[in-house]
Amino acid sequence: MTDIENTTFKRVMLKISGEALMGDTSFGLHPPTVQRVAKEVKSVHDLGVEICMVIGGGNIFRGLQGSAQGMERTTADYMGMLATVMNALAMQSALEELGIHTRVISAITMNEVAEPYIRRRAVRHLEKKRVCIFAAGTGNPYFTTDTAAALRASEMACEAILMGKNVDGVYDKDPKKHDDAQRLDRIGYDEVLQKRLGVMDASAIALARDNNLPIVVFSLDEPGGFKGIMAGEGTYTIVED
Repeated sequence: MTDIENTTFKRVMLKISGEALMGDTSFGLHPPTVQRVAKEVKSVHDLGVEICMVIGGGNIFRGLQGSAQGMERTTADYMGMLATVMNALAMQSALEELGIHTRVISAITMNEVAEPYIRRRAVRHLEKKRVCIFAAGTGNPYFTTDTAAALRASEMACEAILMGKNVDGVYDKDPKKHDDAQRLDRIGYDEVLQKRLGVMDASAIALARDNNLPIVVFSLDEPGGFKGIMAGEGTYTIVED
């Protein structure tokens, strides 16, 4: 028994950073945090919503940082892609412990641990209510996991990209630095780009805009926040035209 008819969206892309899985640690994965996020995903999956996920790799390795420290950029980016696969496998394990069938789908071929990306097969997984975690970014250096999320969301015909952050929406300035920062309920893609508000990188915002994909920014730290969005409740910002 599901409540899919009453949900705001029927198929969504959930994008979270690798850092969101660190918990209070300074590096790597914090298993209780991974399990908590998995429970949030399960609460929405139980409604009958079809869920795609993209998880960053910054908790393990970030290509830009490696490049800044003298590593060749392409090599650093591929290392970052492999970090996203590790995070995807951890999330798959946590979800399957909760009884949710999950597929890790990698843009880099590694048949022993993940499926290769084949669009039609991935769509079929979603139709069968399996959670699809897209790993290894786009499979290309110089592209972030934000762009991968926008690309896969477009290919999977998702109705929205949900950005799970550590703040409850988009602010007109950094709320951690400015006490008078104002949260915005709604904002346009072009304004996000012009003001460099840091929702996603510019390529991802442009791709979402060109495909009319709303971006919902919410706090992943707020219990029930993901499920609340499906009911049109809670605190969040919508980026759209």
